Amino acid sequence: MIDRTNLFVDTMQTLGLGAHPQSLIDGQLQDGTGATITLVDPFTEAPLTQYPDAGETRANAACEAAAIAQIAWSKSMSAAARGQIMQDIARAVLDHVAPLATLESLVAGKPIRDCRIEVAKVAEMFAYYAGWADKLHGEVIPVPSGHLNYTLREPLGVVFQITPWNAPIFTAGWQIAPAIATGNGVVIKPSELTPVTTVALVKIAENAGLPKGLVNVLCGLGPTTGQAAIEHKAVRKVIFVGSPETGRRVAIAAASALKPAVLELGGKSANIVFDDANLKHACLGAQAAIFSGAGQSCVAGSRLLVHQSVHAQMIDMLSEGMNAITLGDPLDDATEIGPISNARQFAHVSGMITSARADGADVRSRDATPDTGYFVAPTVLNGLKNNANAAQTEIFGPVVTAIPFADEQEAIALANDTQFGLAGAVWTSDVGRAHRMADAVRAGTFWINSYKAIHVSSPFGGSLNSGFGRSSGTDALMEYTSAKSVWLDATPIPKIAFGYVS
Repeated sequence: MIDRTNLFVDTMQTLGLGAHPQSLIDGQLQDGTGATITLVDPFTEAPLTQYPDAGETRANAACEAAAIAQIAWSKSMSAAARGQIMQDIARAVLDHVAPLATLESLVAGKPIRDCRIEVAKVAEMFAYYAGWADKLHGEVIPVPSGHLNYTLREPLGVVFQITPWNAPIFTAGWQIAPAIATGNGVVIKPSELTPVTTVALVKIAENAGLPKGLVNVLCGLGPTTGQAAIEHKAVRKVIFVGSPETGRRVAIAAASALKPAVLELGGKSANIVFDDANLKHACLGAQAAIFSGAGQSCVAGSRLLVHQSVHAQMIDMLSEGMNAITLGDPLDDATEIGPISNARQFAHVSGMITSARADGADVRSRDATPDTGYFVAPTVLNGLKNNANAAQTEIFGPVVTAIPFADEQEAIALANDTQFGLAGAVWTSDVGRAHRMADAVRAGTFWINSYKAIHVSSPFGGSLNSGFGRSSGTDALMEYTSAKSVWLDATPIPKIAFGYVS
């Protein structure tokens, strides 16, 4: 039996951290000044450690450190040099895959094999944006007045980023890399439930050459630490990844301070299967879409829309397949699904299943789950309409609502009958239909005969309750810069003598 508390402390120290979470401000690990926060192992349900909320004083110090470091980063260092440091960071992250993945698995409850992949993707993020650091060109505009008019892309200054508990290190890299590539300073607040891998990532980056103070990590609560950072005068933009409810509060707080925001929120994405699809392929895709990561993904295919002629067959295949999925200790390489990340979310997911059953759903669930931990078995909710609560509310767990449709137009109507607009997919052998669906379904990301493929080079984001703005690809470079228009009057200066022009 692994002593998980000792493993936590040993891994923290391997990564240059203390025995409990601390904020990283201006290169120094610092305890907070506020209320005590407890980290719980989602597999054992036992406390791992405690730490104090960073609080307003630490938040202000982080913002001030970022403001000072940002000037040197953007003004005193060439863009090419910044890119080289980011390449060095990418290599350093790859050198620390094992301890970073272990720490992520312990705290977030994610299967260790998934964590290794996500850490490697973080390295890829820094490498990708490193290549963009010296390629942020403006343009020359042929204005009709005869002026020479050109534009510059300038960094915003300091940005404040808030990241969630479901993918802590992945979303940290996703946000930090484009921000510093464009010359900004960063203050980042990971979820108070999963703060440690973000601190470890930035510590590794500093050891690889990132100037201290350029990226500062605040370990603490939103209403205290987060609110103070949003209000700080150095912060020029707020980026939030998380639930629509919290995102709304963050957006209001940012707007009150006259600061723009990028919101990457939830989804209720439609995974659409037509009768001409390869059903085995579609079933495997549907399992990955909703059950991987225990369904704790904003793009999860949580509404499975299946043509009525193959609906029953598809549900039987999905129900049979989910019994072969391995649930267990996230630190075990054989585990495919770990526990829900925290007790509050576990209660929400469990409550949604109970509510769906009361609403008349045919609830199909796998046979057994581990005896301890916040485990929810992979579950299919069949027999509900699209207006049911379970089909409209983001469950954020391994639970899919299966709904039949009659034809293409009904599939589109059902897919768009939601307050979200994040992702979607279609499974079909008809190329024309595939592109019609991609055009008609409201989504920031849409897959054809696949699901959940994302990459740092492609834009990501949504609309409506899924948020606004884009957080990857070249679109992210625009989110982290502002355009400056420069005008030069190129006409000759007239000679003036004794009150007349010669």
